[in-house]
Amino acid sequence: MANTRLNEFNQEIGYAIDDWEGRDAPQKVLLTGEFCEVQPINAEKHALQLFESFKVSGNKIWTYVPIGPYESLENYKEFLDQCAQRNDEIHFAIVDKTTGHAVGTIALISVNPLNGSAEAGYVIYSSKLKRTPIATEAQYLLMKYVFDDLKYRRYEWRCDSLNRPSRTAAERLGFKFEGTFRQVVVIKGRNRDTTWLSIIDKEWTLCKQAFERWLSPDNFQDGVQKRSLSDIRKLCQKESAC
Repeated sequence: MANTRLNEFNQEIGYAIDDWEGRDAPQKVLLTGEFCEVQPINAEKHALQLFESFKVSGNKIWTYVPIGPYESLENYKEFLDQCAQRNDEIHFAIVDKTTGHAVGTIALISVNPLNGSAEAGYVIYSSKLKRTPIATEAQYLLMKYVFDDLKYRRYEWRCDSLNRPSRTAAERLGFKFEGTFRQVVVIKGRNRDTTWLSIIDKEWTLCKQAFERWLSPDNFQDGVQKRSLSDIRKLCQKESAC
């Protein structure tokens, strides 16, 4: 099997990782791109903008996530206050640089500094964000922070196994399907099987190249992409194989 070796007992074991000492925990950092900023969540600053963005999008955006929908700004602000106070999870608002308004959220959860892994969670996009360069750039900025700054080994994506758009979005971004855990949780009074996907550090270089080519101004004409992210990634794979 690839990436294995034999010990003195002729048993297969994992490949050696020299001088591993774990990694730092993620911090509440500001991440800035061409189209958006990924800002640490602040209820006073972001609650109203997010609440209004999500309300326009309709309650269907809450179907597959463990929170929401929120009928009042006060309740949503209370939730964001709780998120802002957490250090085991780092929650962010995705802010459109053109308008200055928060149009979605994302978070680093299931953080494991000892083993260098984290998960993208609370990925909730309003209709103002979906199918825009911001949606992709926000993901890229957080991945870049995880792999380039924190030097983590693994970045995870989990979703309800019935949430096909979420899995499709993850695979478009470069995440690879790992499997489905059955009957993991009860959410909103119903069963949830959970689909797992991930990107690992050795895959990041290619993913990063694809993101940066896709996000380049040369890839857009009148705000419309010339090449898809998936096509660009395939091109990068061919070039790396040469």
